[in-house]
Amino acid sequence: MNTMSKINPIQPTESELAILQILWALGPCPVREVNDQLNARRKPGQKEVGYTTTLKIMQLMLNKGLVDRNTDTRTHIYRAAVAEQAIRKNLLNRFVKTAFRGSAMDLVMQALGNEDASQEELNELKAFIKRIEEDRKNK
Repeated sequence: MNTMSKINPIQPTESELAILQILWALGPCPVREVNDQLNARRKPGQKEVGYTTTLKIMQLMLNKGLVDRNTDTRTHIYRAAVAEQAIRKNLLNRFVKTAFRGSAMDLVMQALGNEDASQEELNELKAFIKRIEEDRKNK
């Protein structure tokens, strides 16, 4: 069964999401490479992530179905078992539901109000809205 096409209802933790982002960007990797990437991406003053910590998190992720592991070679290779888009959708839906009482409009208005959107971004948003309206007319 292809688990990449399923929407996984599990909400990854912040650490798990950081690992998934590495696997989505690089593809299948051994734990050592994931650990090196985590440490390369840490913020100034942030504590280094130990190899055994990364291994433990990835083992937990395997049990949750967030990653798959290939054990054919001495070095186990992990890959994301969930699609990036599915996780984004789940996280965003949960965020909109809890932080904005289910209102996507409030989310968009807050985001646009907090940042000065460029004219290019506003044009993209207008084009996106137009596509949605056309799709609804055609249904």
